Amino acid sequence: MTKFMGRRQWVAGFAVPVVTLLLAGCAVNGGGAGSSDDDQATLLQRAQAYWALVRSGDNVGAWKYEEASKDPKATLEEYLKRGGVAYEALEVRDVRSVEGDRAIVNVWMRYSVPILRIKRQEAVAEDEWRRIDGVWHHVLRRSVMFSKDAK
Repeated sequence: MTKFMGRRQWVAGFAVPVVTLLLAGCAVNGGGAGSSDDDQATLLQRAQAYWALVRSGDNVGAWKYEEASKDPKATLEEYLKRGGVAYEALEVRDVRSVEGDRAIVNVWMRYSVPILRIKRQEAVAEDEWRRIDGVWHHVLRRSVMFSKDAK
């Protein structure tokens, strides 16, 4: 009887810490996935707020969402000089990818470029975002007409 009880105690003594470690691992992994989902939700909310400001023409309000606003060499005045695109409709669709502090958000847009007499164009843009000090910021492309990879 003592041998049997000894084995049972040994198994219990071994199994309890192993099971505890496994459950702790699941909680950490689950928390990580939740954090990722929370991170994407935060990014989507921020992207929606940014694009709502752009759509309404509030470029001063949109400035604080721009990556350039964190660059001491960039100025609000320079930012306000860009433009020429009139957004008629915008919809932040989803987060396409997140890799570290970089992300791509899909944004459907209907826009016009009056100076070029381009009207009612539709596109799904791969909108780049960068996390700076824990906060997502929009990465401004140099040109609305061409991607940064165009030559």
